Amino acid sequence: MDPETTAHPHPSRRGVLAALGALTSAAAIGVPHVAAASAAGPGLDDPAKKEIAMKLVSSAENSTLDWKAQYQYIEDIGDGRGYTAGIIGFCSGTGDMLDLVELYADRRPGNVLATYLPALRRVDGTDSHDGLDPYFTRDWRRAAQDAVFQQAQNDERDRVYFNPAVRQGKADGLRVLGQFAYYDAIVMHGDGGDSASFGNIRRRALRTARPPAQGGNETAYLHAFLDARVWAMKQEEAHSDTSRVDTAQRVFLRQGNLDLNPPLDWKVYGDSFHIG
Repeated sequence: MDPETTAHPHPSRRGVLAALGALTSAAAIGVPHVAAASAAGPGLDDPAKKEIAMKLVSSAENSTLDWKAQYQYIEDIGDGRGYTAGIIGFCSGTGDMLDLVELYADRRPGNVLATYLPALRRVDGTDSHDGLDPYFTRDWRRAAQDAVFQQAQNDERDRVYFNPAVRQGKADGLRVLGQFAYYDAIVMHGDGGDSASFGNIRRRALRTARPPAQGGNETAYLHAFLDARVWAMKQEEAHSDTSRVDTAQRVFLRQGNLDLNPPLDWKVYGDSFHIG
């Protein structure tokens, strides 16, 4: 999606990313019988549920349910993370865009983005466009027409964000909504270890409630997690609009729709969305 067509150009997560393996180990959090705790019904990784998750995130990230139209999306949204692009908002300043373009170069040597790899390495950790302008956005949109690049975006989304979130959600005994709440949090905040990272949001929630795998009430725990998420969002001006929690995830929770079963109706940034 071209920048001028973005209805609400607003930021997504992105603290500097770190390995999520420690979060996804049931042993690391002392959870016995994880499989039994998370065995009731399909998880967010069920294809139909995953499609819902992609649409929910796209409603918040790009103000549309058409998440597959976002492979070509790229703009600098002024959040200090350089260019934000693609289906999950890979950022030139946080390392995940670099990882994506490296993967694409491995799969399609000599592709139109490969020449930008030295520049992406230089600007990693900054908001600089040095070596990227003036043609990087044009070339990103060209690359987005390539099915190989689209698949690379899907795979990096799953490796860095989706799969770790689902694993941790299942380890905590959460159903689809809880797994999605984890996913959306990792998408926005990453897990770089700062106070607003996913791991710290989860730890903050655990101070006041326990997840089902630890004998707690799922609804009470998810309210605690969403409270912690709102707190984290308000630590950064760019994330201070919490409607993706307040008028979306919290709505489903109050309805008792822990499996995200359609029909779903929600609002983000004042826009209404529906999945039938």
